[in-house]
Parts: sequence; structure tokens; C-alpha cells
Amino acid sequence: MSQLRITEIFVSLQGESNTVGLPTVFIRLTGCPLRCVYCDTEYAFSGGEKMPIESILQQLSNLRINRVCVTGGEPLAQAACTELMSGLCDAGYEVSLETSGALDISTVDPRVVRVIDLKTPGSGEVSKNRLTNLDCLREGDQLKFVISDRDDYEWSRAMLKDHELESRCEILFSPVHGKQNPTQLAEWILQDRLNVRFQMQLHKLLWDDQPGR
Repeated sequence: MSQLRITEIFVSLQGESNTVGLPTVFIRLTGCPLRCVYCDTEYAFSGGEKMPIESILQQLSNLRINRVCVTGGEPLAQAACTELMSGLCDAGYEVSLETSGALDISTVDPRVVRVIDLKTPGSGEVSKNRLTNLDCLREGDQLKFVISDRDDYEWSRAMLKDHELESRCEILFSPVHGKQNPTQLAEWILQDRLNVRFQMQLHKLLWDDQPGR
């Protein structure tokens, strides 16, 4: 069976997306081809432990939680990630994928909820966006914009309009922790009547940047 390089497997509350606050098992894969300036998981860029998919599934069976989030790093940077997610779905788990959107999402099992982080200019990696992924969006997917300043907000708002994204899937706007004032972002959303979900990173409010939480 295929192997994946894993940084950590842990149980926490989902800190983002439309399942925020729900107990979730996180499988954090190692490696990422992007270098966003505000990245909070640089420890997942390298290292990790090679694990067969069968061993990963066995470890999850002991945790007694049915909700699983596959994250990184950039999980799709490892080819066997799609095999892992299909295996999780086959085993009856509710599976979500957190991906940068820089890599092709078309091969992801349709049973997986895809949470795509479309990179804003403030990330330093806007050129890595694979915009063809937008044509693959489904109603159950979620598209996240991480906002670091007003320019990021204006860029994100233009993307919503130019690609008619609000009608395709749920849209998430999130302030960069410690940089973009969250109240200000909330006010911008309300002023423009955007049909988006404002969110803050719950895990940061509870545990700051502690790995494995």
C-alpha cells in the first residue's frame, strides 16, 4: 500500500470552515511548494514520518472521531494523498481537504469537501493560484480568502464578482492573525453586503500557534 510522509496526526476542534468548533482528527502531511509570508505551519515543510495508508487508517480507528481533515503543508503535493482520502471515505469518515488551490483538485474523490485557500496578493504567492480549479468548484466546497489588508480585500471582492464565485460554493473571508484587524474586515463585509462567511481561526484564539492543536 502507498506511503505518505506525515508531520502529525492529532485531535482538535476544527478552527476554520463551516464545521468550526467540531471535534476533528487532523492529518497533517509534510511538504509544501508555496512560501506564504504569513504561514503558521512552517514546521511541516520538511521532516515527518513515512507511514503506509493502512497504518494511518488503523491509528484513526482508535481515536473514535468520524470527522477527518487532511491538511498540510500542501497535502496534494504528495501524489498518494488522493488515495488516502478515498480510503478514508471508504472507511466511512467525513473527509475534508485543506489545499492552497495551487495544485489540481480535479482528481480528488467527489465525496471529499474541498476547502481551497485562494492566495491573495498579500500572501506573496498569488501567482501560484491555479484558476482552472475554480471551474471544478461544487456546491459543497468552500473557497477561502485570507485577508492581510485593504488591497487583499479589494482583490478578493473583485475575484468574487469576476468569477461569480458566490453562486458556486460557500465563501470564507479570514483576517491574517495579528495583522488585519478582524473588526475592520467584518465592517467592510457588512458595508459591501458580501455573501461570505466571516471567520477567525478558533485554534489560534484557544491555543495560539501551538503545534498539534
